[in-house]
Parts: sequence; structure tokens; C-alpha cells
Amino acid sequence: MISACLFDLDGVLVDTAKYHYLAWRRLAEELGFEFTETDNEALKGVSRMASLDILLGVGGMNENFSPDEKHAMADRKNGWYVEYISRMTPDEILPGVIPFLGELKVRGIKIALGSASRNAPMILKNTGLDGYFDAVVDGSMVSEAKPDPQVFLMGAELTGTPSRECVVFEDAEAGIEAASRAGMRSVGVGGSPTLSKATMRIAGFEGFTVTDLINRLDK
Repeated sequence: MISACLFDLDGVLVDTAKYHYLAWRRLAEELGFEFTETDNEALKGVSRMASLDILLGVGGMNENFSPDEKHAMADRKNGWYVEYISRMTPDEILPGVIPFLGELKVRGIKIALGSASRNAPMILKNTGLDGYFDAVVDGSMVSEAKPDPQVFLMGAELTGTPSRECVVFEDAEAGIEAASRAGMRSVGVGGSPTLSKATMRIAGFEGFTVTDLINRLDK
């Protein structure tokens, strides 16, 4: 039985992953090294400070900065990111997302967000997605980052849904692991080979229906 669907935000519902990458790359350039899209894969679904540590590791600079300096860098990156996403519109919702969320609503299946982003409410508002969600859990509400299951367990609690009746939609390995630790099934969204441990995988939401989901997970 599927009673609730929990969604990551970046790269699953909206195309904000590119803005994270642009901001992190800008920081790396400021520090004097290259940060590639391949490097960026390791940051998906990871908290801001953990992402910074990974980026600094790529540049061989992990031991070069104090905690205060790291927080200042993370804040600078976030300022650039917020600048980018403040101009977002509904056009940046990924194909098929709106029909899928609408079908969940019609069927009475709860919809929750489980995102590491502290900027999730702004993104939901700017894209017009905020009206679809029964619960929103963002980075300001949790103390543990994925792959810790806290963000999804909180989403289940806020929707009043047992973990076994929740399905998580994620595009990152850390998110898939978090779903598993929470006792939830998962759908890996996108073509990344790191999603191999998901319960099932889809290329995207275009042409994918709730009926397809139920047929594959609730046989």
C-alpha cells in the first residue's frame, strides 16, 4: 500500500541542481581550482557544509581553513545560489511532475517534501509547487543530513504515514540510502548509476503515472 510519496527537490521536481553546481564551481574558481560536473555528482543530496568539505577535498584544501572560514565560504556560495533561484519560474519544473502530483492528489495520496535545501520554501513558492504539498521538511528543520533518514522520517510523521507505506523519490545515492534506513521504498529518478539500490528506477516523470507506480511496487 502506498499512502504517501516523499520527494527530494533539486533534480527531482525542479531543475535547480544546475544552480548549485554553478555556485560551487564559482567558489572553486575563486579558490583557484577546477570543480567539474563529475565532481559535483558527489554533492547531490548532501548538506551544505558536507558539500563544502567534499569540494575542498577535490582542491586538496580540506585542512586549510578554520570552521569560521568554512562557514563564510558556504554562506558566500549560498548567496550566489539564492541569487540564481530567486529568478526561477514554473518553467523550471521538470516534465511530467505536475500531472504526477495532480494524480497523487486525486487519489488521496499524501505528498511531502524531504530536502536538504534551506531554500526549498522559496523554490516551491517561485515555481508554484507549494500548493501541492501536505508537508514540507527542509534543511532548517533537521539536524542530520542524508543518508541519515531523519528528513524522511519527519515527513512520514507530519503526514501521519507509517514508513512502510511511504515511497521516496530521489536522484542521489545518499537519498536512496536514507529511504532504505527509514524503512521506505524508493524510486531513483534519472540515469545516474549511483541509483542502483533504489527499489525501482525511472528516467523522469514524463509519461509516468501513479498507476505505473502502484503496479510496479504494490503487485
